[in-house]
Amino acid sequence: MSYRIAVLPGDGIGTEVLAEGVKVLEAVAALSGLNFRFEHFDFGAERYLREGVTLPDDALRNFRENFDAIYLGALGDPRVPDSAHAKDILLGMRFKLDLYINLRPVRLMDEALCPLKNKTPSDVDFTVFRENTEGEYVGVGGFFKKGTPDEVAMEQSINTRKGVDRIIVAAFEYARAHGHTKVCMADKHNALRFGHDLWDRVFKEIAARYPEIAPRHLFIDALVMELVRAPEQFQVIVTSNLFGDIVTDLGAQLQGGMGMAVSGNIHPGKTSMFEPVHGSAPDIAGKSLANPLAAILTGALMLEHLGQTEAARLIETAAAHTYHARQVARDLGGTLSTREVGDAVIAALKTLQNA
Repeated sequence: MSYRIAVLPGDGIGTEVLAEGVKVLEAVAALSGLNFRFEHFDFGAERYLREGVTLPDDALRNFRENFDAIYLGALGDPRVPDSAHAKDILLGMRFKLDLYINLRPVRLMDEALCPLKNKTPSDVDFTVFRENTEGEYVGVGGFFKKGTPDEVAMEQSINTRKGVDRIIVAAFEYARAHGHTKVCMADKHNALRFGHDLWDRVFKEIAARYPEIAPRHLFIDALVMELVRAPEQFQVIVTSNLFGDIVTDLGAQLQGGMGMAVSGNIHPGKTSMFEPVHGSAPDIAGKSLANPLAAILTGALMLEHLGQTEAARLIETAAAHTYHARQVARDLGGTLSTREVGDAVIAALKTLQNA
């Protein structure tokens, strides 16, 4: 199988960690009979500062028509204080490619990584479906009398039946396909009486189509408490754009920090985008300190989306081997550089393949 992948290293440590991700994907391709054709694009702060370019429409058209997936590093640069380029590139891809599923698997690799006491990998193993194209992130709003004592700021949350329906269906379909028996939806319809009333009604309607799956509703504040108290009770969680953004960062901490967190921005059957979610970390950029495991594991998630489940599991197992051998970066208690962690994962891949 041959796949064409658009690579956007982005800013800061994005360039460092994505180089290791590409290197691991090339290694697993050689072991698995796959072929990746990587094409790099320099959309990021450097080009924005140099040319004023963020993400042209012809680039989006190119991604949509000619690539199987997009592999993104990280975006953000202190020289662009309002992060204008990052918003245009990341939200541009999410909205203009209609990547309505933000998929965030939360998998604990080792109990030593979890800040909760006595929690094992079997306790922290759930997947969050975050609606990715609506809610508060659409940019509908404005200011009145800005900069005065009478200033008014308005931010609108947009929730459509189509948008709510398709993300909830995606969560239930994922649960069915993976043999899960529970889907939890989190909203705040006791306070957000219109948009989240829609979420509540649509969830009940869709849940009735999946009698083998137990539906559960929690208000978002209760979900956050329950995730800390007993994460083992959750299998699949579906929620809105803003709430999903918050919940998935909590999930990242449960699995060992942002250096372990992966994500997919997906529209089934169309070109989708995959990114580690740790940010560009400009304070450590260029120092070979960044942990590339999130980028490497994001590559595995991309493989799974492309139907290469066996190769994806091979990468995940190899990454786990490097952690258990403490062949990791400093944030996980190791001493290896970013590049050395990538080399360790490749060595583990070869060992597993020859076992």
